[in-house]
Amino acid sequence: MRTGTGMIGLALVAAMSLPGGVLTAAPAAAAGCTAGQATDFDGDGTRDVAIADPEATVSGREEAGAVHIVYGGGKGAATISQDTAGIPGAAEKGDRYGHTLATFDHNRDGCTDLVVGIPYEDLEDETDAGLVQILYGAPGGLATGTAVREYLQGSGSGNIGSTAAEAGDWFGHALAAGATSSGEPYLVIGVPGEDVGTVADAGMAHYLRGSTNTGFTQNTAGVSGDAEENDRFGYAVAASPHHVAVGNPGEAIGEHAFSGGLQILTHTINSGGIPTPVAGVHQDAPGINGVAEAGDRLAAALAAVPYRPSGASSANETLLAVGIPGEDLTTGEDAGRVITLRVTAAGDVTQMADIHQSFADVAGVGDTGDYFGQHLTAVNTAPGSVGTAQTVLLAVGVPGEDIEAEAARDAGGVQIFPMVGEPGSADVWLEKGQFGLPGTPGPQEYLGTGLSADRERLHIGVPYGPASDRGVYSVPWTSLLSGQAGAVGAVRPGQGGVPADGRAFGAVVE
Repeated sequence: MRTGTGMIGLALVAAMSLPGGVLTAAPAAAAGCTAGQATDFDGDGTRDVAIADPEATVSGREEAGAVHIVYGGGKGAATISQDTAGIPGAAEKGDRYGHTLATFDHNRDGCTDLVVGIPYEDLEDETDAGLVQILYGAPGGLATGTAVREYLQGSGSGNIGSTAAEAGDWFGHALAAGATSSGEPYLVIGVPGEDVGTVADAGMAHYLRGSTNTGFTQNTAGVSGDAEENDRFGYAVAASPHHVAVGNPGEAIGEHAFSGGLQILTHTINSGGIPTPVAGVHQDAPGINGVAEAGDRLAAALAAVPYRPSGASSANETLLAVGIPGEDLTTGEDAGRVITLRVTAAGDVTQMADIHQSFADVAGVGDTGDYFGQHLTAVNTAPGSVGTAQTVLLAVGVPGEDIEAEAARDAGGVQIFPMVGEPGSADVWLEKGQFGLPGTPGPQEYLGTGLSADRERLHIGVPYGPASDRGVYSVPWTSLLSGQAGAVGAVRPGQGGVPADGRAFGAVVE
């Protein structure tokens, strides 16, 4: 529980901040930080990885949560929790530190910074109000230089400061961070439990970039729909250098509760002071496959990548993957599906593909309880080039997949698809025992829960199942595309300085 706002002062660097608490100027690169690697907390030019165990017990407090940092180049590992020196707050039961993660270079010093979502943090007497921390990279590692910055509603100025921390807000339940096409760092924070006026759990999203500290709901001018109870706007967020997407999987379409909806915006701030809305999407919208049905939960998961179409001089568009894990197919209830959308520089939105396991040439069958699309990650391995089926890739988590050969219910799996061209033309199925993942599928392992990607590798968390199999495994895209085994990286509890204990190591990977 947080009692007061004094910790905010630790995170302010007065010479570099506006009253809204957002960095504006680009400082000179810190000594020892070398920009260039997508995730490089110590700035040495080698990739680092952040692995969350939001169910970890810390100082005897269950599900307090912890984040394990593994530094590339053999530089060891560190574990960070709210009981770590220099990290504001205290580890408490049920906080689930690391429930969400994101990375970007917030202060532009060449070292990657880590954003940690703690949506179940209690503030004063407000249970599960939530907060977000930015841990700054430095040559000595995360949180060894610039003090941690915190964002929580009701503290500081700007839109975040003007809203109140309330029970069940889940501030930080979803995060997206990166840089715009002009190089400005941005951060999007989803608050799906935010009440809008008297409307409970309608949801909200906050957007931070430069001097902008703003927020919007479905009652904000230009945003599609209306704020309604249980919409959960901000449950999922994603962004590219050009666009922002905010999911509200609780949206009722007509009489169909929890059918789901999606708002797409650009990074350009409009006259109302928010990112410019360009389109709202749901399954009854023109050009979108399917029909709105109760419990579909469209936009429960999102992933976005920059895209250069043929004939364009740069990657000025966005490809967006939208998970619909509650979709019923003729082969099973809650089998799930994913649609991909193309968002042009002009803001036009068109559906590119409708992907599910009952689609022609796609491996597998959509069975009851598969929840295909519950988790997503995507990558453009060559964003400066015209996008192809070999360079723009989507990994779909299927945590409820049953592996019948092993009598393993809810073993889970991951399915990889091209985001350009026919999805069944080159899909790849991945389960334990394949492509370097150890062990055999077992019940209630929910593989596909922890996913992230960079230009070289797909990172897959194996948080549940036998201790001997748990870890995070990094599979080269070249292996997945060729079908040939390659060198698989592995981070395992109890090895390389990573603690041996933990309950959900790899549930979140960044």
